[in-house]
Amino acid sequence: MQRAMVLLVVLTLVLGSVGVAALALLADDRDPGAPTAAPTTTPAPGATEAPDAALAPFYGQRLTWETCRGGDLCSVLEVPLDYRRPRGETIELALLKVPAADPDRRLGSIVVNPGGPGAPGTDYAASASSVFRQPVLDVYDVVGFDPRGTGSSAPVDCLSDDELDSYVAQDPDPDTDAETATYGDWVDRLGRGCAERSGDLAAHVTTVEAARDIDVLRAALGESALTYYGASYGTKLGATYADLFPDRVGRLVLDGAVDLSIASRELSLQQAEGFETALRAYAGACVDDGDCFLGDTVDAAVARIRQLLDRVDVAPLPTDSDRDLEVGNAFYGIVLPLYSPDFWGALGAGLRAAIDGDGTLLLQFSDLYVSRGREGYTDNSAEAIYAINCLDDPWSIPPGEVPANLADFERASPTFGSVFAWGLTNCGGMQVESSEPPREVRAAGADPIVVVGTTRDPATPYQWAVHLAEQLESGVLVSRDGDGHTGYNVGNDCVDDAVEGYLLDGAVPDDGLTC
Repeated sequence: MQRAMVLLVVLTLVLGSVGVAALALLADDRDPGAPTAAPTTTPAPGATEAPDAALAPFYGQRLTWETCRGGDLCSVLEVPLDYRRPRGETIELALLKVPAADPDRRLGSIVVNPGGPGAPGTDYAASASSVFRQPVLDVYDVVGFDPRGTGSSAPVDCLSDDELDSYVAQDPDPDTDAETATYGDWVDRLGRGCAERSGDLAAHVTTVEAARDIDVLRAALGESALTYYGASYGTKLGATYADLFPDRVGRLVLDGAVDLSIASRELSLQQAEGFETALRAYAGACVDDGDCFLGDTVDAAVARIRQLLDRVDVAPLPTDSDRDLEVGNAFYGIVLPLYSPDFWGALGAGLRAAIDGDGTLLLQFSDLYVSRGREGYTDNSAEAIYAINCLDDPWSIPPGEVPANLADFERASPTFGSVFAWGLTNCGGMQVESSEPPREVRAAGADPIVVVGTTRDPATPYQWAVHLAEQLESGVLVSRDGDGHTGYNVGNDCVDDAVEGYLLDGAVPDDGLTC
């Protein structure tokens, strides 16, 4: 459920009447060009040396950048598939750089990750003008990478496109024996498919390995320390990096933080509550505007949305394509616009159309959530999120134990709780084991790490940021009172000043700053 803000950038395009085909704007249209100069930063002595002699060939790489996507720069980074066997098989990671707008004042590179897990970081960097404000764009090269197993970096493959369509569309809240059997079958098929279609790669897409890749990237960029902005799951990746390489931590900002201290069930329970909070906030705004098409009260409006989901479960809605809006699509189509109040109007349009019998808009939003274009999937994020999450934490429950969990989840989220309860079974089909043991992340000895939390964030509830800032020995909490996912560059000057003061000048915000 942790999705990148880059999705919201693309959603803007969708609402601009160009349709889901707008996703093609983010496709790689690389045009070879002359390599650019080497990085202009001068690393401190020893800063780019490998932590292990066997990794020296990787840490000694020098990147060759070529023009791509109409003016950005692209390259590739070679890393070992298995860090325990660095002389074995290797993979290549896709990179994209947006150079600093004012090179005379350039501070270095800022590496970015949009979350997911599974969202391509190259797309996020290509959207740098929407992610960052101009002061950051002026002085930093914004560098994105597709983490291993995602995007164009040795992507994991678990299902065919047709199978993935069926998987996404299925009822995420089975309420009949037949639906329950279908759900369980997909759990098994997904896990089996990753192992069969991805081979050895399937066991090597952990967050720990991706964090090790970041340090190779840091060295290849010629940076003594890592400057990093991670959103959503990108906070887990950044915190893991800080724990592995505390002496290489520079200015890290972790926005929309993930709590790394609690178990999967509690994470899911709190996330269900977060999306219910966001739904009710949307419903409240609709009611407050007057003449809300969903009802006269928040409770009535939320109940109307639940009724719509139940209706689609019984009879899928037609769309302007050859695919109907099925209940799984309807769920994702409602969830996506909840990530930002900027898109509550889009949600209203989709709901109103669906109530009138047209599922086109909600299907478009669902497709956007799973990176599906008109002609098929534009990346593998829907499969990568499964592979990465279930390698990091393979815990699950059998379907027979879901009923015992329903009461807690439906109390947390009357609208979505049962979906999250059934999600507790998802890793049950995983057939490979992680190559990396779990870590207790503390990042002892790291420079200050700024953690940003938003009080009504649906995807990464606010308490997760509080807890992550406490877990990190040098964590500094910045809180935004508001709606939506993540807190930087969404209209709050206090948060923006705190983040940019740190990134630009190294000014550490006051721990506990409330904006």
